[in-house]
Amino acid sequence: MENDKLTYAGAGIDIDDTDAVKQNMAKSLMTNDSRVLNSLGAFASLYDFKFPEYEHPVMVMKTEEPGSKQKLAFQHGRVRSICYDMINHLINDIIVMGAKPLAVQDAIICGSIEKEIISEIVDAVSSACKEQDCVLTGGETSIQPGVLEKGSYILTSSIVGIVDKAKIIDGSAIRKGDIVLAIESNGIHTNGYTLVRAIMDKYPEILDMRVGYESFLDAIMKPHLCYYKPLRDLFGMDGLHGMAHITGGGIEGNLSRVIPNELNAIIDLAKVEVLPLFQMLHKIGNIDEKEMLRTFNMGIGLVVVVDSDIVETIIEHVASFGLKSYVIGEIADGSKQIIFQQELSWGVK
Repeated sequence: MENDKLTYAGAGIDIDDTDAVKQNMAKSLMTNDSRVLNSLGAFASLYDFKFPEYEHPVMVMKTEEPGSKQKLAFQHGRVRSICYDMINHLINDIIVMGAKPLAVQDAIICGSIEKEIISEIVDAVSSACKEQDCVLTGGETSIQPGVLEKGSYILTSSIVGIVDKAKIIDGSAIRKGDIVLAIESNGIHTNGYTLVRAIMDKYPEILDMRVGYESFLDAIMKPHLCYYKPLRDLFGMDGLHGMAHITGGGIEGNLSRVIPNELNAIIDLAKVEVLPLFQMLHKIGNIDEKEMLRTFNMGIGLVVVVDSDIVETIIEHVASFGLKSYVIGEIADGSKQIIFQQELSWGVK
């Protein structure tokens, strides 16, 4: 019978709705970047990759997603902030190699068309890119009813950056006697939220607590800091030998990625300024210190390994962008290990 005919709309995807969403996307993707050679609607994005100012340009590429923090974001109406989490995390992962961020492609996977939310996601991702002097050139929106429930979203994005080959920062220049500097985080950033949600489930009273002047929810949902602008003028500086973005795996898991095989990093945990939020999670969740260090950044969003002669220069430069940095260790002979000395201080800072 005529009424029994199957349609795409009846199966869960209305082409008219998807076209309406694309019209809103086009506004968010508008850019004055002359390297972007086409616009929404083409099968793929065209980006002019001629860089005569670079002697030997090297592409730097990375894909990232904001982890289980996005579940909390959609539950608590923090759609826009999770987009900044994703982009800022993504950019941090390439700038530690001295790269300039250029262009981002994103993917939105969802269970149904919710025009306002999808439009807000694209606009927020585009805005987050523009704030860091790069551009969202396009991406993919995939509606998958039956695969994801209505109102469920999975976000991911990929970036292309550029660095001159002679100026790549990969840790190979790190040497004995270098100083390890910590640059502060503003909270959990985007790693460890599976454990945070477990604490929230087991101790729901934590949602009624405050972290200083903030609610617990506001404290855990702060967008991931981006370190590009505070650091970009330091790229190529003599004495800047290595950088590590402190994400999943904590200080040890990430700093070890840039330490040469014949060296160790000696970290004085007593110098780490543990944020009050981590003190609360540690106390309420009864989480072991070792587990805290493996899971969270503990208040350190990025680590910089530098020659001792430029320590004060780095600290003062970062401070001019409103960020605190401080010495937490040094480089010694060894076998690519991160050696923790003393213990974290769990008192109020």
